[in-house]
Amino acid sequence: MSYAQPHPRFSVLSSSSLSSAEHLSPAASSTRFSLPSAPSINTTVHTPKPGIRPNVYDRNLNKTRTAEVSSAAFAFLFSEVVQYTQKRVLGIADLERRLNTLGYRVGTRVLELMIWRAESSAKIPKREIRFLPALMSIHTQVWRAVFGKPADAIEKSVENADEYMIIDNDPSITRNISVPRDMSQLSCSSFTAGIVEAVLDGLGFPARVTAHNTPTDALPNRTTILIKLEKSVLEREEALKT
Repeated sequence: MSYAQPHPRFSVLSSSSLSSAEHLSPAASSTRFSLPSAPSINTTVHTPKPGIRPNVYDRNLNKTRTAEVSSAAFAFLFSEVVQYTQKRVLGIADLERRLNTLGYRVGTRVLELMIWRAESSAKIPKREIRFLPALMSIHTQVWRAVFGKPADAIEKSVENADEYMIIDNDPSITRNISVPRDMSQLSCSSFTAGIVEAVLDGLGFPARVTAHNTPTDALPNRTTILIKLEKSVLEREEALKT
């Protein structure tokens, strides 16, 4: 028969154990026994010893603004993510979709952190309501916060008014990933596309973002992040022009 475990914030002695403890007390027995007292609920906060590195959650978010992560550690972690995901998908499209979903989760946290830093450092925080300034901030600020450098270019489609492109000539996340020939259409930068999509959604510019390999002879790793805006964004842009 299994017994319910006591709540950890309460005494470790149940009523039954207390009754048995009375028989073990000096008043009830000639043998001297002593039971350890239950830990107190109100415990003091343990201060870290000098020289011990503080927990990452205790760091000031503004002081870690310029902190950098080892590129080797980042490449290894992302490679493991791709391999883990590859074993659980049915094809290239499914793999890119899952990488996009993972990137979206990262993008929501990146935007939250950047907004918090902007509001804490600026006297009058500014929120972009036009698409092009928001796209420029993604091209520079978001790319620098995530990858340590801005993207290489921004382009606008000449055929479709709702399509914009962010060009990265050498994505750091795919620099150490070797794609098999039978999966040449795979773009691991779908992870980056998910980050961009999350930031755009958070800023109020819903769009569908995908990643495409566009290599050249001089830039074999060149990647294009294609942004296809929703109709509501274009209508709002037209209304703000007047």
